[in-house]
Amino acid sequence: MRNISFGKPIIGDEEKRAVMEVLNDPILVHGPRSKEFESNFAAYTKAAYAVSVSSCTAALHLSYFYYGLGDGDEVIVPAMTHTATAHAVELCGAKPVFVDSERETGNIDIDQIEPVITKRTKAISIVHYLGMPVNMDRINEIAKKHDLFVVEDCALAIGSYYKDVHVGLLGDVGCFSFYPVKHMTTAEGGMLITRHKDIAERIERQRAFGVDRHYAGERKTPGVYDVNMLGFNYRLNEIQSALGIEQIKRLDSFLGKRKDNYEALSAGLKDINEIEQFVSSHGDYQSSYYCHVIILKDRLAEKRVDIINNLKLQGIGTSIYYPRPVPAMSYYNEKYVYNDNSFPIASWISSHSIALPVGPHIDVEDIDYIVQSIKKTLIETK
Repeated sequence: MRNISFGKPIIGDEEKRAVMEVLNDPILVHGPRSKEFESNFAAYTKAAYAVSVSSCTAALHLSYFYYGLGDGDEVIVPAMTHTATAHAVELCGAKPVFVDSERETGNIDIDQIEPVITKRTKAISIVHYLGMPVNMDRINEIAKKHDLFVVEDCALAIGSYYKDVHVGLLGDVGCFSFYPVKHMTTAEGGMLITRHKDIAERIERQRAFGVDRHYAGERKTPGVYDVNMLGFNYRLNEIQSALGIEQIKRLDSFLGKRKDNYEALSAGLKDINEIEQFVSSHGDYQSSYYCHVIILKDRLAEKRVDIINNLKLQGIGTSIYYPRPVPAMSYYNEKYVYNDNSFPIASWISSHSIALPVGPHIDVEDIDYIVQSIKKTLIETK
């Protein structure tokens, strides 16, 4: 039996050496490595500006905080996403207004956005679900019409492109995650990219208490600085930045392996009538291939837990993206009171799907094993 985890960080000798170099230096925060990592990430995505932060959630929160979101404001948020997408809105005192998913990709159903826009709507939160880009031309058309701020949640979308533009650069800001099972990792951490100088400069200060001079080289007198705005402690440290510098060097190879694994898995499963597969890259849409999701048809979905447990016994790690639509999570459901039919497609995805691994820790033989194991499991589960 194999042991195929759903996700696994790929940490090599280069990363270990880089971390030890930081530990042998006197500067652990606000040092040169965070600047270098930002520069490298900006170059990779072709962003004008990149600001490193402690997590993707921090990047989202800072985006809305920069915009001045507050009590009485509303933000359009996809129902099918991680709770962090909505939490960032809530943390500013505003209300997330949820929109259902489209069936083909799991992305936000763009046709349902305008009907829920009100005079209180200030922004649209876009999530590139599992790395599949959203049609940003349509989103920006709506945003321009209603004068809305656009935040791209790119937590699963490093390496995703819409019309050859890296996601995160199509709205006003893009927010990325470097959690261990993502496309690259800094253990914990995130990045915000933007085309706008004013956004980058202000958020750079707001991520660190609103201090006007962070780095030693910026202070004429050591220890002397001013605080001219409200801010947070959302910095990325030098250890994490050192990891990021090395990881981004390997990102293309990581992404290439994910794509190969995804396509092989998709091809191996295409003739199974009992499942559906989401649309992957095509035309103007290039996915980052975060994972491969299968949708269990009909009554087979009722046996999802049995299928997952059976795969686990065969050494195959799985996950669910996501266990419930965010508005069905207890906090949001108790606060805003949604009924079971409010978001039918998001609910269908949540209750019928299984996420399969395609990360670079998996080889061709593993993919074949996963395909055969799924076929065997589905036969046994009928």
